[in-house]
Amino acid sequence: MKSFPVFGLAHLLGISLLPRIRNFQDLTFHRPDPGVRYRHIDPLFSTDPRTAIDWDLIRRHWPDLMQVALSVKHGTVSSVTLLRRLNNRSRKNQIYQAFREVGRAVRTVVLLRYLSDSGLREQIQKATNKTEAYNGYTKWLHFGNAGWLTSRDPELQDRAVKFLDLLAASMVFSTTVDMTTVLARMAYEGWALHPADLAVLSPYRRENILRFGDYTTDQLHLPPPAYNPTLHTPIPQHDHADPGHQTARAS
Repeated sequence: MKSFPVFGLAHLLGISLLPRIRNFQDLTFHRPDPGVRYRHIDPLFSTDPRTAIDWDLIRRHWPDLMQVALSVKHGTVSSVTLLRRLNNRSRKNQIYQAFREVGRAVRTVVLLRYLSDSGLREQIQKATNKTEAYNGYTKWLHFGNAGWLTSRDPELQDRAVKFLDLLAASMVFSTTVDMTTVLARMAYEGWALHPADLAVLSPYRRENILRFGDYTTDQLHLPPPAYNPTLHTPIPQHDHADPGHQTARAS
């Protein structure tokens, strides 16, 4: 599964990856050893011995995994490039397999935490909703070219993404200022502002933003000014067929 190297690399970088998990019953819980059995949660784990964690493989390639993680941490290699290479390489590659084994162990722990902690599930759900709301907001702002990055230049693509984030941050800041001004006025006028009501407010509002600008029509009834012939500069004409005539005119 492609997500295993992601979990493995995130763990080595000190990142606690906690995604929203759907249909967990279709995912594999990997045993630390084929012979390990649990009293209450054993039905969650796969009975296939091939799905058990290969700790020997992890130990053999642990220095290689740490070297890769340090390269990503210091910016020597991009994490996106690395994961793309890991996913595209043959699964016989030892580094890929080692990352996969680490990812199997980490994701199994994440699945167990997700199932046993209702507060964690609620926290993940809220964080995911905020991320999806922001992504939808930036997609709405990036309406030009149907939201596609048409350039194949990585530098131009990176610049476009950063400019989009800058535009979104500017819109969010402006909307937040406007919302704060309105709330302050309501409080001054005696309105009761409850924290529970304020908690559901979102700065990703769209009705106050004119994506296509402000087109005024209050001057459409005015006639255009009269034509001024002095603004027209005629293009000089030259008769190339009669050079002598040109000389006579110049004299």
